[in-house]
Amino acid sequence: MTIKLYNTLKKTKQEFVPIDPERITMYVCGPTVYSYAHIGNARPAVVFDVLVRLLRNEYKQVVYARNITDVDDKINAAALQQGVGIEVITQKFADIYRQDMASLGVGLPDIEPHATDHIDEIIQMIARLIEQGYAYEAEQHVMFNVPAFEQYGALSGRNRDDMIAGARVEVAPYKRDPADFILWKPSTPEQPSWESPWGAGRPGWHIECSAMIEKHLGKTIDIHGGGQDLIFPHHENEIAQSTCSHGGEEFCHYWIHNGFVNVNHEKMSKSIGNVLLVHDLLAEAPGEAVRYALLSSHYRSPLDWTDDLLTSAKSSLDRLYGTLEQLENIQSVTCEASLTHAFKQALSDDLNTPLAMSELHSLAKQANISQDPHQQAQLKAGLLECGNLIGLLQQSPSDWFGMDGEEAEHANIDQLIERRNQARADKDFVTADDIRDQLAAMNIEILDGAEGTRWRKK
Repeated sequence: MTIKLYNTLKKTKQEFVPIDPERITMYVCGPTVYSYAHIGNARPAVVFDVLVRLLRNEYKQVVYARNITDVDDKINAAALQQGVGIEVITQKFADIYRQDMASLGVGLPDIEPHATDHIDEIIQMIARLIEQGYAYEAEQHVMFNVPAFEQYGALSGRNRDDMIAGARVEVAPYKRDPADFILWKPSTPEQPSWESPWGAGRPGWHIECSAMIEKHLGKTIDIHGGGQDLIFPHHENEIAQSTCSHGGEEFCHYWIHNGFVNVNHEKMSKSIGNVLLVHDLLAEAPGEAVRYALLSSHYRSPLDWTDDLLTSAKSSLDRLYGTLEQLENIQSVTCEASLTHAFKQALSDDLNTPLAMSELHSLAKQANISQDPHQQAQLKAGLLECGNLIGLLQQSPSDWFGMDGEEAEHANIDQLIERRNQARADKDFVTADDIRDQLAAMNIEILDGAEGTRWRKK
Protein backbone atom coordinates (compact mmCIF):
# COMPACT_ATOMS: atom_id res chain seq x y z
CA MET A 1 0.00 0.00 0.00
CA THR A 2 1.31 3.46 -0.91
CA ILE A 3 2.35 5.55 2.10
CA LYS A 4 1.90 9.31 1.88
CA LEU A 5 3.55 11.69 4.35
CA TYR A 6 3.47 15.45 4.77
CA ASN A 7 6.99 16.71 4.10
CA THR A 8 7.71 19.92 6.02
CA LEU A 9 10.56 20.75 3.63
CA LYS A 10 8.35 20.57 0.52
CA LYS A 11 5.25 21.95 2.31
CA THR A 12 3.07 19.22 0.80
CA LYS A 13 1.96 15.62 1.22
CA GLN A 14 4.11 13.26 -0.85
CA GLU A 15 4.26 9.60 -1.71
CA PHE A 16 7.00 7.95 0.32
CA VAL A 17 9.70 6.65 -2.04
CA PRO A 18 12.64 5.19 -0.09
CA ILE A 19 16.28 5.65 -1.02
CA ASP A 20 16.78 1.90 -0.70
CA PRO A 21 13.62 -0.24 -0.32
CA GLU A 22 15.74 -2.88 1.39
CA ARG A 23 16.81 -0.51 4.19
CA ILE A 24 14.64 2.38 5.37
CA THR A 25 16.39 4.87 7.67
CA MET A 26 14.57 7.07 10.18
CA TYR A 27 15.91 9.36 12.90
CA VAL A 28 13.78 11.07 15.55
CA CYS A 29 15.02 13.61 18.06
CA GLY A 30 14.65 12.05 21.49
CA PRO A 31 14.56 13.50 25.00
CA THR A 32 16.94 15.77 26.85
CA VAL A 33 17.11 13.77 30.06
CA TYR A 34 17.14 16.13 33.02
CA SER A 35 13.58 15.70 34.34
CA TYR A 36 10.37 13.69 33.90
CA ALA A 37 8.83 13.60 30.42
CA HIS A 38 5.61 15.57 29.95
CA ILE A 39 2.75 14.69 27.64
CA GLY A 40 4.21 16.94 24.92
CA ASN A 41 7.41 14.84 24.99
CA ALA A 42 5.32 11.68 24.71
CA ARG A 43 3.46 12.74 21.57
CA PRO A 44 6.38 12.38 19.11
CA ALA A 45 7.43 9.12 20.78
CA VAL A 46 3.95 7.67 20.16
CA VAL A 47 3.47 9.20 16.69
CA PHE A 48 6.78 7.91 15.34
CA ASP A 49 6.21 4.54 17.00
CA VAL A 50 3.08 4.26 14.82
CA LEU A 51 5.05 5.35 11.75
CA VAL A 52 7.78 2.77 12.31
CA ARG A 53 5.12 0.06 12.79
CA LEU A 54 3.54 1.09 9.48
CA LEU A 55 6.89 1.12 7.68
CA ARG A 56 7.81 -2.31 9.05
CA ASN A 57 4.50 -3.63 7.76
CA GLU A 58 5.52 -2.57 4.24
CA TYR A 59 9.30 -2.92 4.13
CA LYS A 60 11.80 -5.66 4.92
CA GLN A 61 14.16 -3.59 7.09
CA VAL A 62 13.61 -0.31 8.92
CA VAL A 63 16.48 1.13 10.95
CA TYR A 64 15.02 3.48 13.53
CA ALA A 65 17.29 5.71 15.62
CA ARG A 66 16.09 7.95 18.46
CA ASN A 67 18.80 9.77 20.39
CA ILE A 68 19.34 10.68 24.02
CA THR A 69 20.64 14.21 24.62
CA ASP A 70 22.77 13.75 27.72
CA VAL A 71 24.81 16.97 27.75
CA ASP A 72 22.90 20.23 27.95
CA ASP A 73 22.78 23.40 30.05
CA LYS A 74 19.62 22.21 31.84
CA ILE A 75 21.32 18.92 32.69
CA ASN A 76 24.38 20.82 33.88
CA ALA A 77 22.24 23.03 36.12
CA ALA A 78 20.44 20.03 37.66
CA ALA A 79 23.72 18.23 38.31
CA LEU A 80 25.29 21.32 39.88
CA GLN A 81 22.26 21.89 42.10
CA GLN A 82 22.37 18.29 43.35
CA GLY A 83 26.14 18.13 43.57
CA VAL A 84 26.48 15.09 41.29
CA GLY A 85 27.95 14.30 37.88
CA ILE A 86 25.75 14.79 34.83
CA GLU A 87 25.71 11.02 34.25
CA VAL A 88 23.77 10.55 37.53
CA ILE A 89 21.02 12.86 36.28
CA THR A 90 20.94 11.55 32.72
CA GLN A 91 20.98 7.87 33.58
CA LYS A 92 18.13 8.30 36.08
CA PHE A 93 15.85 10.20 33.75
CA ALA A 94 16.74 8.20 30.65
CA ASP A 95 15.61 5.06 32.51
CA ILE A 96 12.39 6.78 33.64
CA TYR A 97 11.74 7.99 30.09
CA ARG A 98 12.12 4.46 28.69
CA GLN A 99 9.80 3.05 31.38
CA ASP A 100 7.16 5.73 30.81
CA MET A 101 7.25 5.30 27.03
CA ALA A 102 7.07 1.51 27.38
CA SER A 103 3.90 2.00 29.43
CA LEU A 104 2.47 3.86 26.41
CA GLY A 105 3.31 0.93 24.15
CA VAL A 106 6.29 2.68 22.57
CA GLY A 107 8.97 0.21 21.49
CA LEU A 108 12.66 0.86 21.87
CA PRO A 109 14.40 2.20 18.74
CA ASP A 110 16.90 0.00 16.93
CA ILE A 111 19.62 2.49 17.84
CA GLU A 112 19.61 4.82 20.84
CA PRO A 113 22.76 6.95 20.50
CA HIS A 114 23.89 9.15 23.40
CA ALA A 115 25.51 12.48 22.57
CA THR A 116 28.37 11.99 25.06
CA ASP A 117 29.37 8.75 23.31
CA HIS A 118 29.95 10.64 20.05
CA ILE A 119 32.31 13.46 21.01
CA ASP A 120 35.00 12.21 18.60
CA GLU A 121 32.53 12.15 15.69
CA ILE A 122 31.29 15.63 16.63
CA ILE A 123 34.85 17.02 16.69
CA GLN A 124 35.61 15.43 13.32
CA MET A 125 32.50 16.94 11.71
CA ILE A 126 33.29 20.40 13.12
CA ALA A 127 36.87 20.14 11.81
CA ARG A 128 35.54 19.36 8.30
CA LEU A 129 33.21 22.36 8.41
CA ILE A 130 36.09 24.65 9.38
CA GLU A 131 38.31 23.20 6.66
CA GLN A 132 35.63 23.74 4.01
CA GLY A 133 34.95 27.32 5.08
CA TYR A 134 31.53 26.78 6.65
CA ALA A 135 32.66 27.33 10.25
CA TYR A 136 35.22 29.41 12.08
CA GLU A 137 36.94 29.55 15.46
CA ALA A 138 36.56 32.63 17.63
CA GLU A 139 37.57 33.00 21.28
CA GLN A 140 37.45 29.24 22.00
CA HIS A 141 34.05 28.99 20.30
CA VAL A 142 33.43 27.39 16.94
CA MET A 143 30.58 29.01 15.02
CA PHE A 144 28.71 27.89 11.91
CA ASN A 145 28.87 30.58 9.24
CA VAL A 146 25.20 30.83 8.23
CA PRO A 147 25.66 33.18 5.20
CA ALA A 148 27.94 30.55 3.64
CA PHE A 149 24.94 28.21 3.21
CA GLU A 150 22.56 29.78 0.71
CA GLN A 151 19.70 27.33 1.35
CA TYR A 152 19.48 28.24 5.06
CA GLY A 153 15.84 28.81 5.99
CA ALA A 154 14.28 26.45 3.42
CA LEU A 155 12.81 24.12 6.05
CA SER A 156 11.16 26.74 8.25
CA GLY A 157 10.33 29.14 5.42
CA ARG A 158 11.38 32.08 7.59
CA ASN A 159 13.07 35.23 6.36
CA ARG A 160 16.37 36.33 7.82
CA ASP A 161 14.95 38.76 10.41
CA ASP A 162 12.44 36.19 11.66
CA MET A 163 15.15 33.55 11.94
CA ILE A 164 17.41 35.79 13.99
CA ALA A 165 14.54 36.73 16.30
CA GLY A 166 13.25 33.16 16.50
CA ALA A 167 16.62 31.73 17.43
CA ARG A 168 16.97 34.19 20.34
CA VAL A 169 20.58 34.50 19.33
CA GLU A 170 23.20 35.55 21.81
CA VAL A 171 24.83 38.87 21.07
CA ALA A 172 28.57 38.12 21.00
CA PRO A 173 31.46 40.17 19.61
CA TYR A 174 33.12 37.09 18.12
CA LYS A 175 30.22 36.36 15.75
CA ARG A 176 30.70 37.28 12.12
CA ASP A 177 26.94 37.30 11.57
CA PRO A 178 24.07 37.55 14.10
CA ALA A 179 22.54 34.31 12.75
CA ASP A 180 25.70 32.22 13.26
CA PHE A 181 25.21 29.40 15.76
CA ILE A 182 27.48 27.44 18.09
CA LEU A 183 29.15 24.16 17.18
CA TRP A 184 31.59 24.06 20.11
CA LYS A 185 31.84 26.19 23.26
CA PRO A 186 34.23 26.44 26.20
CA SER A 187 33.29 25.01 29.60
CA THR A 188 33.75 26.53 33.02
CA PRO A 189 35.43 24.35 35.69
CA GLU A 190 32.09 23.08 37.03
CA GLN A 191 30.71 22.16 33.61
CA PRO A 192 31.36 18.91 31.68
CA SER A 193 34.31 19.23 29.36
CA TRP A 194 36.17 17.36 26.62
CA GLU A 195 39.47 18.14 24.94
CA SER A 196 39.30 19.46 21.38
CA PRO A 197 41.52 21.34 18.90
CA TRP A 198 39.76 24.52 20.07
CA GLY A 199 40.29 23.99 23.76
CA ALA A 200 38.44 22.13 26.49
CA GLY A 201 34.70 22.46 26.07
CA ARG A 202 31.49 20.81 24.98
CA PRO A 203 29.42 20.56 21.79
CA GLY A 204 26.50 22.73 20.78
CA TRP A 205 23.11 21.00 20.69
CA HIS A 206 22.56 20.93 16.92
CA ILE A 207 25.84 19.32 15.90
CA GLU A 208 25.18 16.31 18.13
CA CYS A 209 22.31 14.98 16.00
CA SER A 210 24.17 15.56 12.73
CA ALA A 211 27.16 13.56 13.94
CA MET A 212 25.07 10.70 15.35
CA ILE A 213 23.02 10.41 12.16
CA GLU A 214 26.16 10.30 10.00
CA LYS A 215 27.68 7.54 12.11
CA HIS A 216 24.66 5.27 12.44
CA LEU A 217 22.48 5.94 9.38
CA GLY A 218 24.69 7.54 6.75
CA LYS A 219 25.04 10.86 4.96
CA THR A 220 21.50 10.85 3.57
CA ILE A 221 18.48 9.40 5.38
CA ASP A 222 14.88 8.74 4.42
CA ILE A 223 12.98 10.32 7.31
CA HIS A 224 13.80 12.78 10.09
CA GLY A 225 11.13 13.43 12.70
CA GLY A 226 10.42 15.46 15.78
CA GLY A 227 8.12 18.00 17.33
CA GLN A 228 7.04 21.14 15.52
CA ASP A 229 9.11 23.22 17.95
CA LEU A 230 12.30 21.67 16.51
CA ILE A 231 11.80 22.91 12.94
CA PHE A 232 13.66 26.09 13.80
CA PRO A 233 16.39 26.41 14.77
CA HIS A 234 17.35 22.80 15.53
CA HIS A 235 16.41 21.01 12.31
CA GLU A 236 17.26 24.03 10.17
CA ASN A 237 20.74 23.95 11.67
CA GLU A 238 21.06 20.19 11.23
CA ILE A 239 20.41 20.60 7.51
CA ALA A 240 23.06 23.29 7.22
CA GLN A 241 25.72 21.32 9.12
CA SER A 242 25.13 17.97 7.47
CA THR A 243 24.70 19.26 3.92
CA CYS A 244 27.87 21.36 4.10
CA SER A 245 29.98 18.66 5.76
CA HIS A 246 28.94 16.16 3.06
CA GLY A 247 29.81 18.23 0.02
CA GLY A 248 26.26 19.37 -0.70
CA GLU A 249 24.59 15.93 -0.59
CA GLU A 250 20.93 16.04 0.45
CA PHE A 251 20.66 15.32 4.17
CA CYS A 252 17.10 14.00 4.46
CA HIS A 253 14.30 13.30 2.00
CA TYR A 254 11.26 13.58 4.29
CA TRP A 255 10.89 15.88 7.30
CA ILE A 256 7.95 14.92 9.54
CA HIS A 257 6.80 17.06 12.49
CA ASN A 258 4.01 16.62 15.02
CA GLY A 259 1.95 19.46 16.48
CA PHE A 260 1.91 20.83 20.02
CA VAL A 261 -0.09 19.55 22.98
CA ASN A 262 -2.19 22.21 24.75
CA VAL A 263 -3.94 21.74 28.09
CA ASN A 264 -7.54 22.94 28.36
CA HIS A 265 -7.03 25.32 25.41
CA GLU A 266 -3.86 26.84 26.90
CA LYS A 267 -0.21 26.38 25.98
CA MET A 268 1.49 24.00 28.37
CA SER A 269 4.04 25.88 30.48
CA LYS A 270 5.63 25.84 33.92
CA SER A 271 4.62 29.45 34.53
CA ILE A 272 0.93 28.57 34.15
CA GLY A 273 1.43 25.38 36.16
CA ASN A 274 -0.36 23.13 33.68
CA VAL A 275 2.52 20.81 32.69
CA LEU A 276 1.21 17.23 32.63
CA LEU A 277 3.83 14.60 33.38
CA VAL A 278 3.46 11.15 31.84
CA HIS A 279 4.57 9.71 35.19
CA ASP A 280 1.51 11.28 36.86
CA LEU A 281 -0.96 10.44 34.11
CA LEU A 282 0.00 6.76 34.38
CA ALA A 283 -1.27 6.86 37.97
CA GLU A 284 -4.66 7.99 36.66
CA ALA A 285 -5.18 5.65 33.71
CA PRO A 286 -3.59 2.73 31.85
CA GLY A 287 -0.77 3.65 29.49
CA GLU A 288 -2.80 2.38 26.54
CA ALA A 289 -5.49 4.95 27.34
CA VAL A 290 -2.87 7.71 27.31
CA ARG A 291 -1.66 6.41 23.94
CA TYR A 292 -5.23 6.33 22.58
CA ALA A 293 -5.73 9.93 23.71
CA LEU A 294 -2.51 11.04 22.01
CA LEU A 295 -3.62 9.43 18.75
CA SER A 296 -7.17 10.82 18.88
CA SER A 297 -6.15 13.92 16.89
CA HIS A 298 -4.17 14.01 13.65
CA TYR A 299 -0.48 14.20 14.51
CA ARG A 300 0.10 17.46 12.62
CA SER A 301 -2.79 19.22 14.38
CA PRO A 302 -2.58 20.69 17.87
CA LEU A 303 -3.90 18.27 20.49
CA ASP A 304 -6.02 19.84 23.21
CA TRP A 305 -5.66 17.75 26.37
CA THR A 306 -8.93 18.40 28.21
CA ASP A 307 -10.09 17.07 31.56
CA ASP A 308 -12.29 14.40 29.97
CA LEU A 309 -9.95 13.27 27.15
CA LEU A 310 -8.38 10.45 29.16
CA THR A 311 -11.77 9.27 30.45
CA SER A 312 -13.12 9.20 26.90
CA ALA A 313 -10.06 7.26 25.67
CA LYS A 314 -10.47 4.70 28.46
CA SER A 315 -14.18 4.25 27.60
CA SER A 316 -13.36 3.75 23.92
CA LEU A 317 -10.83 1.06 24.79
CA ASP A 318 -13.35 -0.55 27.16
CA ARG A 319 -15.69 -0.98 24.20
CA LEU A 320 -12.98 -2.47 22.00
CA TYR A 321 -11.75 -4.83 24.70
CA GLY A 322 -15.36 -5.70 25.49
CA THR A 323 -15.75 -6.94 21.92
CA LEU A 324 -12.60 -9.05 22.20
CA GLU A 325 -13.90 -10.42 25.49
CA GLN A 326 -17.08 -11.61 23.76
CA LEU A 327 -14.89 -13.28 21.11
CA GLU A 328 -12.59 -14.89 23.67
CA ASN A 329 -13.66 -18.42 22.76
CA ILE A 330 -13.50 -17.75 19.02
CA GLN A 331 -10.28 -19.03 17.44
CA SER A 332 -8.58 -16.25 15.48
CA VAL A 333 -7.68 -16.95 11.84
CA THR A 334 -5.74 -15.28 9.05
CA CYS A 335 -7.63 -12.10 8.30
CA GLU A 336 -8.94 -11.31 4.83
CA ALA A 337 -7.20 -8.22 3.44
CA SER A 338 -10.50 -6.56 2.58
CA LEU A 339 -11.42 -6.26 6.27
CA THR A 340 -8.32 -4.26 7.20
CA HIS A 341 -7.98 -2.30 3.94
CA ALA A 342 -9.83 0.83 5.10
CA PHE A 343 -7.86 0.94 8.36
CA LYS A 344 -4.50 0.58 6.60
CA GLN A 345 -5.50 3.09 3.95
CA ALA A 346 -6.27 5.66 6.66
CA LEU A 347 -2.98 5.03 8.45
CA SER A 348 -1.04 5.17 5.17
CA ASP A 349 -2.57 8.55 4.33
CA ASP A 350 -0.21 10.67 6.45
CA LEU A 351 -0.96 8.71 9.63
CA ASN A 352 -4.64 9.60 9.84
CA THR A 353 -5.06 7.95 13.24
CA PRO A 354 -8.52 9.40 14.04
CA LEU A 355 -9.93 7.81 10.88
CA ALA A 356 -7.97 4.60 11.47
CA MET A 357 -9.40 4.28 14.99
CA SER A 358 -12.87 4.92 13.61
CA GLU A 359 -12.33 1.95 11.28
CA LEU A 360 -11.18 -0.10 14.29
CA HIS A 361 -14.48 0.64 16.04
CA SER A 362 -16.34 -0.24 12.83
CA LEU A 363 -14.76 -3.71 12.91
CA ALA A 364 -15.77 -4.07 16.55
CA LYS A 365 -19.35 -3.05 15.74
CA GLN A 366 -19.57 -5.68 13.01
CA ALA A 367 -18.22 -8.30 15.42
CA ASN A 368 -20.76 -7.33 18.08
CA ILE A 369 -23.73 -8.01 15.80
CA SER A 370 -22.34 -11.00 13.91
CA GLN A 371 -23.77 -14.46 14.68
CA ASP A 372 -21.53 -16.28 12.20
CA PRO A 373 -18.52 -17.97 13.91
CA HIS A 374 -16.41 -17.79 10.74
CA GLN A 375 -17.12 -14.09 10.32
CA GLN A 376 -16.46 -13.51 14.02
CA ALA A 377 -13.07 -15.23 13.67
CA GLN A 378 -12.21 -13.00 10.70
CA LEU A 379 -13.26 -9.85 12.54
CA LYS A 380 -11.33 -10.84 15.65
CA ALA A 381 -8.23 -11.34 13.51
CA GLY A 382 -8.82 -7.95 11.89
CA LEU A 383 -9.13 -6.21 15.25
CA LEU A 384 -5.90 -7.75 16.49
CA GLU A 385 -4.00 -7.04 13.27
CA CYS A 386 -5.10 -3.40 13.13
CA GLY A 387 -4.58 -2.97 16.85
CA ASN A 388 -1.02 -4.21 16.55
CA LEU A 389 -0.34 -1.82 13.69
CA ILE A 390 -1.38 1.20 15.75
CA GLY A 391 -0.17 -0.13 19.10
CA LEU A 392 -3.57 -0.73 20.71
CA LEU A 393 -5.33 -3.87 22.00
CA GLN A 394 -1.96 -5.21 23.08
CA GLN A 395 -3.20 -7.15 26.11
CA SER A 396 -5.86 -9.71 26.87
CA PRO A 397 -9.36 -8.52 27.81
CA SER A 398 -8.97 -10.13 31.24
CA ASP A 399 -5.82 -8.12 31.90
CA TRP A 400 -7.42 -4.91 30.63
CA PHE A 401 -10.49 -5.32 32.81
CA GLY A 402 -8.41 -6.30 35.85
CA MET A 403 -9.52 -9.92 36.08
CA ASP A 404 -6.05 -11.11 37.04
CA GLY A 405 -6.16 -10.29 40.77
CA GLU A 406 -5.60 -12.52 43.75
CA GLU A 407 -7.06 -16.01 43.57
CA ALA A 408 -8.94 -15.50 46.84
CA GLU A 409 -10.64 -12.39 45.50
CA HIS A 410 -11.62 -14.22 42.32
CA ALA A 411 -12.98 -17.15 44.28
CA ASN A 412 -15.10 -14.80 46.40
CA ILE A 413 -16.51 -13.06 43.34
CA ASP A 414 -17.25 -16.36 41.60
CA GLN A 415 -18.98 -17.62 44.74
CA LEU A 416 -21.18 -14.51 44.95
CA ILE A 417 -22.10 -14.85 41.28
CA GLU A 418 -22.97 -18.53 41.79
CA ARG A 419 -25.23 -17.60 44.73
CA ARG A 420 -26.87 -14.85 42.67
CA ASN A 421 -27.51 -17.22 39.76
CA GLN A 422 -29.08 -19.75 42.12
CA ALA A 423 -31.25 -17.02 43.67
CA ARG A 424 -32.44 -16.00 40.20
CA ALA A 425 -33.21 -19.64 39.37
CA ASP A 426 -35.24 -19.80 42.59
CA LYS A 427 -36.97 -16.53 41.64
CA ASP A 428 -35.56 -14.95 44.80
CA PHE A 429 -34.96 -11.63 43.11
CA VAL A 430 -34.48 -9.68 46.35
CA THR A 431 -31.41 -11.82 47.20
CA ALA A 432 -30.18 -11.66 43.60
CA ASP A 433 -30.41 -7.88 43.59
CA ASP A 434 -28.72 -7.68 46.97
CA ILE A 435 -25.75 -9.73 45.68
CA ARG A 436 -25.55 -7.56 42.56
CA ASP A 437 -25.31 -4.51 44.86
CA GLN A 438 -22.56 -6.19 46.86
CA LEU A 439 -20.59 -6.84 43.69
CA ALA A 440 -21.18 -3.27 42.46
CA ALA A 441 -19.77 -1.98 45.76
CA MET A 442 -16.67 -4.08 45.03
CA ASN A 443 -16.42 -2.30 41.65
CA ILE A 444 -17.46 -5.48 39.80
CA GLU A 445 -19.67 -5.33 36.72
CA ILE A 446 -21.85 -8.37 35.91
CA LEU A 447 -22.45 -9.37 32.30
CA ASP A 448 -25.32 -11.79 31.77
CA GLY A 449 -25.39 -13.52 28.39
CA ALA A 450 -26.50 -16.62 26.55
CA GLU A 451 -23.30 -18.41 27.55
CA GLY A 452 -23.74 -17.59 31.24
CA THR A 453 -22.61 -14.82 33.55
CA ARG A 454 -19.25 -13.11 33.22
CA TRP A 455 -17.75 -10.34 35.32
CA ARG A 456 -15.10 -7.68 35.11
CA LYS A 457 -13.77 -4.83 37.20
CA LYS A 458 -15.11 -1.44 36.25
